[in-house]
Amino acid sequence: MQGVSVSTLAALASGGSCRAVALFKDYLKLLNRSGINPMVDGSCFGRQCMLSLYSINTTRARRLDSRIKATWLFSGGGKKMDASIERSEATNEEIVIFFFQLDLETRIQYALNTEQFDVAQQLRNKLNEVETEIIKQQEAKRGSSRSETQDKALNLLRLRADLQKAIDNEKYIVAAELRDEISTLEVESLAASAKALAYENAQYAYRLGEKVRHKIFGYRAVICGMDPICCESSSWMGIANVEKLSQGPNQPFYQVLVDVHDDPNLLVAYVAEENLSATEKPDLARFDHPYVSFLFYGTDATGDFIPIKQLRQKFSRPRHEVPMDIQDGNEDENI
Repeated sequence: MQGVSVSTLAALASGGSCRAVALFKDYLKLLNRSGINPMVDGSCFGRQCMLSLYSINTTRARRLDSRIKATWLFSGGGKKMDASIERSEATNEEIVIFFFQLDLETRIQYALNTEQFDVAQQLRNKLNEVETEIIKQQEAKRGSSRSETQDKALNLLRLRADLQKAIDNEKYIVAAELRDEISTLEVESLAASAKALAYENAQYAYRLGEKVRHKIFGYRAVICGMDPICCESSSWMGIANVEKLSQGPNQPFYQVLVDVHDDPNLLVAYVAEENLSATEKPDLARFDHPYVSFLFYGTDATGDFIPIKQLRQKFSRPRHEVPMDIQDGNEDENI
């Protein structure tokens, strides 16, 4: 698989990922101070990828976003949809920060192996910062963290006690305010619990590394992440017209890498399950994307990508084994 130019990577990063940019600027300063050079070609490639994040001109991305919004506002009933409406800056940032985590873990081990213990400690501190950002991303997706859920439960107990005390003292105006506050908190707690339950009981039609095709736009893509429901912002859902989907936002949504040969300007998208279809036959055709090299080991006998262990752990997905009859069939064809 051949690499993709840094200019293409810049297009992928255009339009946002401010937190990822800030993290990487600090990361580059740390590497320059410590004198650590890239250990492997993949790290050098990734370094170029991350450099493009804050060296790009985002004017083009803002203009494109304006054109997309104008299309929806003024085209009337016969709206012509563009694949770029499913471009997701949040998904791109999540992938970039995941790369930071992988690269830092590798560099820490390298520093330890070469007895650069001070450098290893500095890198470990930066890794802690990146992991904190990852936790924030996960909590933003899944709703309240466990500690926040516990805090809400304690607040409910306190408010109910205050409500009873206000009633006993015949302070009915205070009691009414407390009752409204309790109702609001109960709704928030219920929503957070429902979202957490959706993650625990999620059922997905597609798996990590599987090649799929978009039913509407026709491009080929590979699954690199998934959520049981749409976790994007309300503004993104409006642009992507999520409410027009037959199942709306309450269905699995997938982070997909788009083949650069099918759409070189999209690259990363966030797509509803109902808009994807699996390939009927093994897809052994060439697939190029700049993120494939650090998210997957390679391809299996059916042409699907094999996710790295850390990616499977991130989404709590099991390892996929290719059925023996498919492997045997491909071997017969090769013979």
